[in-house]
Amino acid sequence: MTIQRMDNVAIVVDDLDAAVAFFTELGMELEGKAQIEGLYADRTVGLDGVRSDIAMMRTPDGHSKLELTKYHTPAVSDAEPRNPPPNTLGLHRVMFAVDDIDDTIARLRVHGAELLGEVAQYENIFRLCNLRGPAGIIVALAEQIG
Repeated sequence: MTIQRMDNVAIVVDDLDAAVAFFTELGMELEGKAQIEGLYADRTVGLDGVRSDIAMMRTPDGHSKLELTKYHTPAVSDAEPRNPPPNTLGLHRVMFAVDDIDDTIARLRVHGAELLGEVAQYENIFRLCNLRGPAGIIVALAEQIG
């Protein structure tokens, strides 16, 4: 048996509304919100007393999703360092294809995004950049130019 698809990527955030606003500005759509708690939640994530709020965001094509999670209990464990560099082991980044990279960066800066380097061009194919987004995650953008 093989997998059917990748369903979603989960990101733990400290401000759910701000994260929803950030990814909405990027062009994702809020599919729904829910409160998660109970024995099934405890067993699924391996923690006791889970109570969290989630927001499911989907890309405009409907094929990819982000689950934004705000834990109320147990208390959130802060990653060290708070904003790890791009070469840190573990989840590296989430990348999105965009129509206009400069416009997207400008709109996301209003939501606290910080450019990690600069917009760079890969041959005559892509313009690329990395931003620091909600909860310190790295969001990469790619604009196809050729």
